[in-house]
Amino acid sequence: MEMERYYIWCDESSTKGKRFSHFYGGILVNSADFEYIKKQLEIKRNELFDQSELKWTKVNEFLVNKYIEFIDLLFDFVEQNKIKIRIMFVQNIHLPNTLDEYQRDNQYHLLYYQFLKHSFGFKYIENNKIDLEIFFDKLPDKADKNEKFKKYIYGIQFLPEFIDKNISISRDAISEVDSKKHLFMQSLDVVLGAMFFRLNELHKEINTETGKRGKRTIAKEKLYKHILERIKKCYKGFNIGISTGLNGKIENRWLHPYRHWKFEPNIEK
Repeated sequence: MEMERYYIWCDESSTKGKRFSHFYGGILVNSADFEYIKKQLEIKRNELFDQSELKWTKVNEFLVNKYIEFIDLLFDFVEQNKIKIRIMFVQNIHLPNTLDEYQRDNQYHLLYYQFLKHSFGFKYIENNKIDLEIFFDKLPDKADKNEKFKKYIYGIQFLPEFIDKNISISRDAISEVDSKKHLFMQSLDVVLGAMFFRLNELHKEINTETGKRGKRTIAKEKLYKHILERIKKCYKGFNIGISTGLNGKIENRWLHPYRHWKFEPNIEK
């Protein structure tokens, strides 16, 4: 059985939106494709942004067309299924109001665990032995709590469905990194930010002084619409606010290059 190694960069938005909250994202690349894709993205980034960090919060009317050009290259690789992207979020009406003390104190990590356990559909991989390396943006909690979380992530490989699929995670393959040094993580930040922006209707925000939408808001909506257009090249009729359908095949949880998951507590465990 041939061994495959995958890298996953993870990011999240802890900001609570008026309609949707708890946004988590992951971008996955096969190690066999990593160097080529990384080089192409870096060339494009340097050409457009002179090595500056990419972030959703930096998008404005002066940079939006450059972000669109970069996103086009990123989604070329998504369309080729050389990059997989997963986004998870919770609709506020589904936020539980009966959490115990442990769940309240660890909600951030518990949701992250669910995201990594389920969103890429690893248990539906066929005929491969998989080695995962996972990169988190600097985790916001205390060091001891973060270390406990990473131990739980390490333990995913010992779940029966992961053992059956020969999926392994070395303890030293779970890292916290500086997103400024990881272009894949920056790319994910842009996509994740676009989804938070639109699902929470921030495109409708009005400048109280002018009574009109601001130029930055209009630029961000333009970029969001372009990202959606690229997603729809993969899935006609894609709806960003619901879990992506399976097209009659459960294995598509792994096979699809791009998916959304609207997490509903007590439904997915």
